[in-house]
Amino acid sequence: MTKRRDYDDIPGTFVFDADRSRQGYGINMFCMSLMKEENRKAFKANEAEYLKKFNLTPEQIEAILKRDYNRMLELGGNIYFTAKLGATDGHSFQHMAAVMTGSTQEEYAKMMLAGGRSVEGNRSKSGKDKLARAAARSGSRSNSKPSAKRK
Repeated sequence: MTKRRDYDDIPGTFVFDADRSRQGYGINMFCMSLMKEENRKAFKANEAEYLKKFNLTPEQIEAILKRDYNRMLELGGNIYFTAKLGATDGHSFQHMAAVMTGSTQEEYAKMMLAGGRSVEGNRSKSGKDKLARAAARSGSRSNSKPSAKRK
């Protein structure tokens, strides 16, 4: 990744932008290859050998082989493409999301049905700073005396 962005500090989130897309091209092309049955069979027969067909870093290969979905996203994988790997293993998207959030499928489903994860503790640090500054500005305005009306 070349340039630091405002959204880089959102806890547990890897925004899929142009830089991350370039970084993860090999992961995503591998995952997309799993749309074809013959490729899924070849991958399942010898995973490490199949991965040699793609331009992957050692870190990306390790993440794929370990099914470390969060690491795949950090290394440029797109969630919708990496879902194809989960499906190849016979897992639902809900299963993958539960694994990625460190919860059971039941806990994950309950959280989502209740409106998703709380924003508290999950906002970007820069966003928190902006909210605090905005609150301070609005608080200082409400404490000031009203301005005199013009006639």
